[in-house]
Amino acid sequence: MIRGLCILCLNVFLAGVSAAATGQFEGQTDVGDIQIPGSAKFDPQKNEYQITASGANMWESKDAFHFLWNRLSGDLRLAADINWVGKGKNAHRKAGWVIRRTLDADSPYIDAVVHGDGLIAMQFRKVIGGATFEVLRSVKAPATIHLERNADTFTLSVAPDGKTFEPVGSVSLALTDPVYVGLAVCSHEANTLETAVFSNVKLEKLGVVPVKERILESTLETISIETGERKIIYRTRGHFEAPNWSLDGKTLLFNSKGLIYKIPVDGGKPQLLDTGEADKCNNDHGLSPDGKFLAVSSQHIAGGGSLIYVLPSAGGMPRLVTPRGPSYWHGWSPDGNTLAYCAKRSGEFDIYTIPVNGGEETRLTTAPGLDDGPEYSPDGKYIFFNSERTGLMKIWRMNADGNDQQQVTLDKEYADWFAHPSPDGKWLVFVSYDKTVKGHPANKDVALRIMPLRGGQPRVLTRLFGGQGTMNVPSWSPDSKQVAFVSYRLLPSE
Repeated sequence: MIRGLCILCLNVFLAGVSAAATGQFEGQTDVGDIQIPGSAKFDPQKNEYQITASGANMWESKDAFHFLWNRLSGDLRLAADINWVGKGKNAHRKAGWVIRRTLDADSPYIDAVVHGDGLIAMQFRKVIGGATFEVLRSVKAPATIHLERNADTFTLSVAPDGKTFEPVGSVSLALTDPVYVGLAVCSHEANTLETAVFSNVKLEKLGVVPVKERILESTLETISIETGERKIIYRTRGHFEAPNWSLDGKTLLFNSKGLIYKIPVDGGKPQLLDTGEADKCNNDHGLSPDGKFLAVSSQHIAGGGSLIYVLPSAGGMPRLVTPRGPSYWHGWSPDGNTLAYCAKRSGEFDIYTIPVNGGEETRLTTAPGLDDGPEYSPDGKYIFFNSERTGLMKIWRMNADGNDQQQVTLDKEYADWFAHPSPDGKWLVFVSYDKTVKGHPANKDVALRIMPLRGGQPRVLTRLFGGQGTMNVPSWSPDSKQVAFVSYRLLPSE
């Protein structure tokens, strides 16, 4: 009897030791090739985890780190404040949330980490032993990080003040349940231990939600082209698309359920814009260079397809410009006299222009395959557009009269859509899909990429879950410092 009590006491003692080390987590382990074993401590009164670890790196094709984990399935919401102890040896040391398929060093995974120099990033490996990619936030810690999993979509947000969360990026990653979820530290030095403290740790388990029970969430955002900082203007359960920025910089326009809405750039409640009988507007709309008029593409006439109309920017009766359809507006010449658009004629989609007051349309492209998204350069000399004439959708440029058509984006990794020149004539921003994606569908991983208007190598401005409706039409701020766009998520109905 005494021996049984002793065993019972030992089990209770060991359970207490385990809880003291792991808190709400099931276990801890070193992942990968570890020279110096790591450890973890939990302070229940402070709700703080202290993890000490070595590890050469968490990057490229394999990882090495210490991991405090649970095995979970379904949607998740993870949050924590992360602080390093001491200055540390390597600025690339990493601490944060990790979600992995397995505990193998080369497992597919995604994380939200704070580096030793304060850099915040979402890193991910899509296949076993594959390369690691990342989405960065330029402004550094301290900040509260928030990683969400909704089905296969992972979203990182940060709150520098601990309260107001700003999106960093979203990516899709297929990780079969159950997954390993928890806190990790890597010193980035195989023979050096580093310590990070995780406070205000929150792990919400939302369960497995079937796709048919999910609801689309749309978020209107702006992004600084200099810092990459994203700001949420408006978010709602439901679908809206394609923001335009007003000439005075105070208002954004977007379409939803066939109607056009306006909202202050500082946020607020969207207000319906009167578009008269044009009540089936799609996501191809935009303001005139002087800000006085709005071009919309609407399908409200039965059997007519999408037609282009012009109305006062403050709202009013629409005037038909293109009697033939389908026609999809995309650009307005800088002098305000001409509209550029994509139209299907005789089974082919090509680029056309037409006087804003009506008249004969002019066909500018004749290459087989889709040509779409025409938009004038600020000086009116060129029209940028996207074309699949080479087999992969890329950005092209031609003279405003259609002559001298030249390919602008040359890399082979992306399919590029909807190029938008900045008002100051310095930049070109566009939407990029993976090269395997056909068309411009919704609910896909995309990147907003930016490059000098005169030519050069594109760079990724941000990554998000979106596509169709994200940035179909001109969306630059008047000062050329920001771009507006829409991101999407598929969330549980509750």
